[in-house]
Amino acid sequence: MQALVVYCHPVEASFCASLRDAAVRGLERAGHDVSVVDLTKDGFNPVMSRNEWEQYIATEDIVPQSLEPYVVQLQAAQIVVFVYPTWWGGLPALLKGWIERTMLPGVAFKLNGKKKVRPALTQVRHIVVISTFGSPWMYVKFVNDNGRRILVRAMRLATSWRTRTHRFGLYAMDKATQDDREKFIRSVENKLARI
Repeated sequence: MQALVVYCHPVEASFCASLRDAAVRGLERAGHDVSVVDLTKDGFNPVMSRNEWEQYIATEDIVPQSLEPYVVQLQAAQIVVFVYPTWWGGLPALLKGWIERTMLPGVAFKLNGKKKVRPALTQVRHIVVISTFGSPWMYVKFVNDNGRRILVRAMRLATSWRTRTHRFGLYAMDKATQDDREKFIRSVENKLARI
């Protein structure tokens, strides 16, 4: 299968970069073709322009030229993996902007003759969310983990009803030992090798 890893962290030497690499290794071990989108390295602009917004509202199936490479990768992917840190209970702005700008009419969804939303990313079979949290699990549960909800619930509505979701989280990251971190990296790699 074709896998797309969407990576978002401003520091290349971060723990999230190790998780990205573990995800790629696991997917390649499983025999998948893997592409990586590094939003920081790409200098991705997360801000939707007025023109883009007007096209979105008009439900015009127009993909801005700057987004075409991302849309092509997304439309080819059968596995989509997101690797990011959770900040303030949600997605980093760069990743949220990528979602808002690429999940376009004709890309993520279509409107049928009765103006009902129908999924357009029906080739996606797996959505994988890998994140780190500064807070412990109970706190994250209390504040609802909105970033994960967007990716696991809302994005899933743009895919097939058979799409499976997988979630991996390292909680209380600031208190995690080196052993905890290495164990989590191994777990991510090994589980993705079984997808």
